[in-house]
Amino acid sequence: MDAKLDPMKLDPVETRTVAAEFLGTLLLVFFAVGSAVLAADYIGALGIALAFGFTLMALAYALGPVSGSHLNPAVTLAMLLEGRIALRTAIEYWIAQILGAIVGAALLLLLAKQVPGLSTDGTFGSNGYGDRSAVHINTGGAFLAEVVLTFLLVFVWLAVTHKVAVVGFGPLALGFTLALVHLIGVPLTGASVNPARSLGPAIFAGGDAFSEVWLFLIAPLIGAALAAFVHQVVQPRGAPVLIADERAIGGHRAYELPPDTAETEAGRRRPPEPPAGQGGRGGSTDGPTPPVGL
Repeated sequence: MDAKLDPMKLDPVETRTVAAEFLGTLLLVFFAVGSAVLAADYIGALGIALAFGFTLMALAYALGPVSGSHLNPAVTLAMLLEGRIALRTAIEYWIAQILGAIVGAALLLLLAKQVPGLSTDGTFGSNGYGDRSAVHINTGGAFLAEVVLTFLLVFVWLAVTHKVAVVGFGPLALGFTLALVHLIGVPLTGASVNPARSLGPAIFAGGDAFSEVWLFLIAPLIGAALAAFVHQVVQPRGAPVLIADERAIGGHRAYELPPDTAETEAGRRRPPEPPAGQGGRGGSTDGPTPPVGL
């Protein structure tokens, strides 16, 4: 009880969730960004996209039931805006994600330094635009791309989770979506959609990579906020999830209809009562009711 009252202490459950976010973000940066740093010449953009998708999928299966496996400040922001997590939890997640990304990038740099001839200065799996983009996209285009790509990822994330935990087939949808986002985004900006993933490598890359990182901190957060807003329009909190089938056959729930229409529908569906004078449930009889026991 004291741990919950003291803002400087974490209870065991909070410790587990924060540790899961730290570890998951560390591994996401090390393996997914590592595919771009160490193996880009061998696997190409498709391989990098699949590496990001498969890594997230695996981590979502492993850590999704523990912390939700956000591993991304943009996802955490959307969860906060939808009221699924408290502000304190969001702050703890953000700190864990940023620290995890920095430690993961540091371990990746240590490994990269063991590869002869591999340069990490100014690149190191960081994101960029202009001369640092494969297609030389300008600043405005890069900003728009990151907003839209993050919107897709976060919208799917909100749609496949009921609250925070990622269970069932949710990790498949998330992994495939992140892979799709990278297939489109790698030639444009390197595909951030994750402020922590961008900040960690940019710190060690330095130069233009660090001076351009502001865009990849702000744009994904805007995309996540838009996704949270649109998700509330498409799927309001507390609304039934499976409404497509009812709409397809022209059915409506009474509470979804205007009051007059709802009463009409309820009366139309009420079973007819038996005519007076006939026996049955709810009916009456013409003769007197025989005494009990006779």
